[in-house]
Amino acid sequence: MSDEDDTAAAQEAVEDGLEGEGENEEVEQQQQEEEGNEQREEGEEGEGGEGEEKEKGEGEGDEIDPEVEDPEEVEEDEHIPPKLLTQADINEGISLLCKTGTGLSHAFVRLDIRDKELTDINLLSAFIHLRYIDMSVNSIKDISCLSGLTHLLTLKAEKNILKSAALEELPYLQQANFSDNRIKTTEGIYHPLLETLILSWNSIKEIAHLEPGRLTRLHTLELRSNALTSTKGLVIPTLKNLFLAQNKIKFLEDLEKLESLEMLHMRDNQVDNLDGFSEKMRSLQYLNIRGNQLANKKELNKLKVLPFLRAIVMAECPVSDEDDYRIEVLITLRRIERLVKDVYTDEERQEAEEIYEQRRLDEAAANEEGGGDEEGGEGATTEATPAAE
Repeated sequence: MSDEDDTAAAQEAVEDGLEGEGENEEVEQQQQEEEGNEQREEGEEGEGGEGEEKEKGEGEGDEIDPEVEDPEEVEEDEHIPPKLLTQADINEGISLLCKTGTGLSHAFVRLDIRDKELTDINLLSAFIHLRYIDMSVNSIKDISCLSGLTHLLTLKAEKNILKSAALEELPYLQQANFSDNRIKTTEGIYHPLLETLILSWNSIKEIAHLEPGRLTRLHTLELRSNALTSTKGLVIPTLKNLFLAQNKIKFLEDLEKLESLEMLHMRDNQVDNLDGFSEKMRSLQYLNIRGNQLANKKELNKLKVLPFLRAIVMAECPVSDEDDYRIEVLITLRRIERLVKDVYTDEERQEAEEIYEQRRLDEAAANEEGGGDEEGGEGATTEATPAAE
């Protein structure tokens, strides 16, 4: 296909996106609903979420080496019967007729091959006009055949047995879901128009090779239930929504790079301090650190650098066991509007303001008194010295 045809294809992909907008809107709506659910879950016990976490957490102390085959996975794979994608499968699942890039012909651009027990999809390499693919809930190990589908906009590949999400650059890919696979690395994801990337419920131990120069549109990244111990490597300034719940994160690193971040969800990790937040994070509005190891309320002072933080979730942290922790949060973070799911009342704000002002006066008086004692002490010493002589 010529450069002119490629340009035409891009335009057609956008135009036909209106025709097939149900797919894109569905993905975006699901994402928005999920984000809303994350906020609504505050103060609630997640049905199935904790159980899922425990199930995934079995053997969580084991080191993950991407080069080493897991014996259990190898044994499991041996019992998976091979099943190739056939033309009959494609005929059954293909839909949405649209114009091709040249505008001179038409092709079907949507394919649903979900839950067909497939192990091999190499036949797809011939279907170069596909834009929306759902291959979820199969036993697919290899998706390299998709690298030639350069008009792809949406890819759903969750619940397979992929070990990598790597593909050649797909110039128009916007939504990609690789959750619940066996992926151990974030390498090979270089799609310039990618907006939403879901890698939850995998075995990723560290974030590497997510290059901001090649992911210039990425605004939502989900890495729930992996094996991360640090946020190091998250250096994508366009990110707005970041989901890191149910990892083993202890260290908050590279956060200063996330200048556009609005939501940070870090429930059920191992964070015991709030080092790492930066005044550069001027967009952060929502922070969920529920179920971490934060025990000292003085750590809240480190969040004062976040001028637009409006909601924070700290339930199930040791610090939340203190009787006065709700009012202490408001005294420290005076712009905060909501703790967990409860909005601060005017009465609470008045109480916090009075306590804050009284503490300020007490501290000023103590400093003044301390200064007076020091001066008096020096005077006494001065007078005593000649007498001693």
